[in-house]
Amino acid sequence: MRHSLPLAPQFYVTAPQPCPYLDGRMERKLFTSLQGDTAQVLNDSLSKQGFRRSQNVLYRPSCSDCAACLSARIKVADFKPTRSQRKVMKKNPNLLRRATSPWATEEQYELFRRYLDERHADGGMADMDVFEFAAMIEETPIRTRVIEYTDKDSGDLIATCLTDMLDDGLSMVYSFYEPTQTRQSLGTWMILDHIQIAREAGLPYVYLGYWVPGSDKMGYKVQFSGLELYRHGAWAPMGNPEDYEADTHPLSNDPIAEQVANISFPDTRG
Repeated sequence: MRHSLPLAPQFYVTAPQPCPYLDGRMERKLFTSLQGDTAQVLNDSLSKQGFRRSQNVLYRPSCSDCAACLSARIKVADFKPTRSQRKVMKKNPNLLRRATSPWATEEQYELFRRYLDERHADGGMADMDVFEFAAMIEETPIRTRVIEYTDKDSGDLIATCLTDMLDDGLSMVYSFYEPTQTRQSLGTWMILDHIQIAREAGLPYVYLGYWVPGSDKMGYKVQFSGLELYRHGAWAPMGNPEDYEADTHPLSNDPIAEQVANISFPDTRG
């Protein structure tokens, strides 16, 4: 199934497959390719409309009977850490941050495997080999960095985040960390550090991916103040999480053709 608009990229829809977040549901995605000189501006524009990047593809959930997946971002100016998050911010004084070009290393892959085997052994990425991992890191047509966090004493790699540089913020594409250091709250710590990076760079947002009401896997995102959700074609501050349960009901999504017609595209002319 294919839809296209004049002077706009072509969009496709994936075949339905079991949803990784909600039991008994089927998911499908609306997607388009990122390529050529317009890749960066297209990524900037569609990220503001709820899309996410995976290698050279931009996608957005477009399930036939559910609209639960809501793109989430933190408005940096409105973020105020909780007492618990302030404690997390102080937990890792021994970690050094280093931003590098998107280039995969054996050390990254070894950390990635330990993380998957411990935290997501039954997930969709569980059988990813070193070549697929390298593709995830390196196949990017836009401004992307690998943010590495190393122990300043041992030099060991402790955490890593693949981060896209958008014109209005940072997009945390994928992060992983040492699974044995549970007390360090490394997942939360990396988000807090990205908020700090964005603040220092004068960028207003940190994009976190999707929040799914009813999914425990995504529950941690609602712990961050200043959270905004993309819903019904606009960003708005998050309210009570229970107010979003209706999005898991059938017929809560617009038809594919209408979704494509409502996408705004950047003007790439001269």
